[in-house]
Amino acid sequence: MSASPLKDDIQAAMKAAMRARDKARLQTIRLIQAEFKRIEVDERIELDDARVLAVLDKMVKQRRDSAQQYEDAGRSELAEQENYEIGVIQEFLPQQLTEDEIIALVDEAIASVGAEGMQAMGPVMGQLKPKLQGRADMGQVSGLVKQRLQG
Repeated sequence: MSASPLKDDIQAAMKAAMRARDKARLQTIRLIQAEFKRIEVDERIELDDARVLAVLDKMVKQRRDSAQQYEDAGRSELAEQENYEIGVIQEFLPQQLTEDEIIALVDEAIASVGAEGMQAMGPVMGQLKPKLQGRADMGQVSGLVKQRLQG
């Protein structure tokens, strides 16, 4: 048993994909596992759930960027592959928050920090990141915080 129940779920999903002979899904899950192993070896740590979520979030963001570049280059088959991988990775992320839920959390963080002006951006984002990791696009959250602090 590892320090991360989420990692255990991903391991179980890999075994299920092997049994089902689902090559595309298995390949994507193996990419996830390889990224976990790379980080654990490089940093000599055991990943916990918070770090697993951060890694999965980063993988989704990378694939979104790649899919967009493939679309722009007219390589729709490669964009489809990236979008498929995004779907598989997102299965392991918590339910995404709605925009209203994100706005409520942003307003709550601004109030608790007592933020006024753009210099409070760092503390507000620092408070939001652990709550929203894997549940919202942090780029979108950052934009909302800027908008709220300026407005």
